[in-house]
Amino acid sequence: MASAMRYSLPAVVLHWLVALLIFVAFPLGLYMADLPLSPEKLKLFSYHKWIGVTVFVLAGLRVVWRVTHTPPPLPESVIGWQRRASAVVHGLLYVLILVIPVSGWLMSSAEGVQTVWFGVLPLPDLVAKNKALGELLGEVHETLNYTMLALVVLHVAGAVQHHFIERQPFLQRMSWRR
Repeated sequence: MASAMRYSLPAVVLHWLVALLIFVAFPLGLYMADLPLSPEKLKLFSYHKWIGVTVFVLAGLRVVWRVTHTPPPLPESVIGWQRRASAVVHGLLYVLILVIPVSGWLMSSAEGVQTVWFGVLPLPDLVAKNKALGELLGEVHETLNYTMLALVVLHVAGAVQHHFIERQPFLQRMSWRR
């Protein structure tokens, strides 16, 4: 495949780092949410927050890279509605990888639990402590995460469908190998 059809190495690295962190953070969030209050639960919440802040930072870098570097074009064989669906799904994924960490940070702030990145960099609270707001933001955070899960499934299904069913080299577009 011509290199013009592939994403650049920085785009590939940022894509897979963010994906890996999300694939760790989502099940961790599901697991820890129902644990009884304990030192273990607090430790897992810290890890989850560290991952979230890291995703936010990497997503910011990813957005800057995407704005300053044109992605490779889709193959000509991708039809109009699929192009539009791809653009919508990608756009929503970018929004969610930025908004979900902020929603978690807002939730922690409202619950009166400061976010401290990697245990050394305290982040300012974004809102005052407010139990009702914290509960609402918890629901927002959860809903956004399930929305992202649905979009990730669509994203992966589209790539797999194009690659294996339509025999277009879609998976190579975001692969490590040059």
